[in-house]
Amino acid sequence: MIKSARQLTFLGVLLCICILVSCEEAPPLLDVSMDERVLIPLPRKLTPNEETFVIYEKTKLYVTEDADAYNTAEYLQSYLKKGMSFFLPIEPQSHNRNNSGIYILLDKEYDGVANEEGYTLVINQQQLTLTAKSGAGLERGVQTILQLLPDSLFDEKTTPMTIIGVPGCIVEDYPEFAYRGAMLDVARHFFEVDDVKRYIDLIAGYKMNTLHLHLADDQGWRIEIKSWPKLTTIGGSTAVGGGKGGFYTQDDYEDLVAFAAERHITIIPEIDMPGHTNAALASYPELNCDGQAPDLYTGMRVGFSSLCVDKELTYVFLDDVIGELAAMTPGKYIHIGGDESHATPKEDYISFLNKAQAIVRKHGKVVMGWEDISAATLKKGSIVQHWTSAKVAIKGIEQGAKVVLSPAPKTYLDMKYDSASRIGLTWAGHTSVDSAYVWQPLEVIKGVSKKDILGIESPLWSETAVTMDDIEYLAFPRIIGHAELGWSDPNVLTWVSYRKRMRSHRTRLDLLKVNYYAAAELFK
Repeated sequence: MIKSARQLTFLGVLLCICILVSCEEAPPLLDVSMDERVLIPLPRKLTPNEETFVIYEKTKLYVTEDADAYNTAEYLQSYLKKGMSFFLPIEPQSHNRNNSGIYILLDKEYDGVANEEGYTLVINQQQLTLTAKSGAGLERGVQTILQLLPDSLFDEKTTPMTIIGVPGCIVEDYPEFAYRGAMLDVARHFFEVDDVKRYIDLIAGYKMNTLHLHLADDQGWRIEIKSWPKLTTIGGSTAVGGGKGGFYTQDDYEDLVAFAAERHITIIPEIDMPGHTNAALASYPELNCDGQAPDLYTGMRVGFSSLCVDKELTYVFLDDVIGELAAMTPGKYIHIGGDESHATPKEDYISFLNKAQAIVRKHGKVVMGWEDISAATLKKGSIVQHWTSAKVAIKGIEQGAKVVLSPAPKTYLDMKYDSASRIGLTWAGHTSVDSAYVWQPLEVIKGVSKKDILGIESPLWSETAVTMDDIEYLAFPRIIGHAELGWSDPNVLTWVSYRKRMRSHRTRLDLLKVNYYAAAELFK
């Protein structure tokens, strides 16, 4: 059938309108290479392509209808909002997946990556799609997305951006170890809630999933226990060197737990016992065998204090403390310390630990302690934390315990980098940045297989760390290397590759205002 001239003219105009609308809707074109971005920890599998996904004013965030996907999208949205001149809307994912945009998808049946913390990231010209089977997987994946964004997005001095490119690739990723942690000692010196939150944010950026808080020691008691209020009013009043001290109210602690949970980081509280307890003994004289309160202690010596293990009141005290702490802690572990109890006779030490473990189990938690607790009768599934003696840790493993690796010469962040370090200790030697990275977790304890190793933790004791700048100076960049050892495939890791990536990553650290140590072997 022959169309009239009017019909042909109408169809032509309509076609032009469609073309114009299409042109207006099409995202701008950019060409961004993977060579321009740095990923730490190194992903399990990374396949670049020649495409670039462009984020601009008409980009939308699509999410599956669940809290974890929405929270992940909000987290990404908040970072984009800081550096861009517009606000990306979040919309429920429709059944039509053909729209251009960013997709955050939680699929509990997803079998692309079986691991609970695994994720898949597919980026091409049309879509940026993050898929995982758990909220933790989405969290780990969004940290990869943030590293794929340009550094300029994080520069407060830059004019808000109108367009950014994300290099096209496919990432299939999951962790080497289930436990990838940092320990922060807030007992020797106290650190405010906002400081701890910053530390949580920084370690989350490298896919760490645990924060171990050392809450009580000889120099200070840092957590409110309502049934024993003098623990904080007296025991929390000072610090190493006679500082002002401080403590977390239960509301503070619950706020930290909730904040960490948003990053899918579990907080493990530690109350060291039966030694490292002078702050508690000074607060309540009745916990001493002689009924006399010792002076508050502000030095750095260890191994001189002990709860009175023969008193029934001691176990009432533990029941109250662990009970209140367990009620505030959704994670499954309570750390009972157990190290350097030189003032407690061995038989008394073993008897005490067996009773303490029973109290922890009574409150529905799993016992974790330094490897020294291997002297006691451990229940299967307990966690021993190796720090100095492989032989002692093996005794715990032989009882069915799992081990977390914190070998002091490699992972103790409070050790000096070298003789010129402005703060730090040296009892385990100097720990340079390359030494902290170049070691094999599976070779730390000979004869122990991977199935016995839960993971890696980087402890930071705060005898010489007074400010958050001190914490960052000691932790970074060493903790970044530990995070990679905990996450990435050990068969592909090399110092040469890590050093190259860290040299590029340094700009991001600067923009995040991290007070890292500029190690010559890494950055020069």
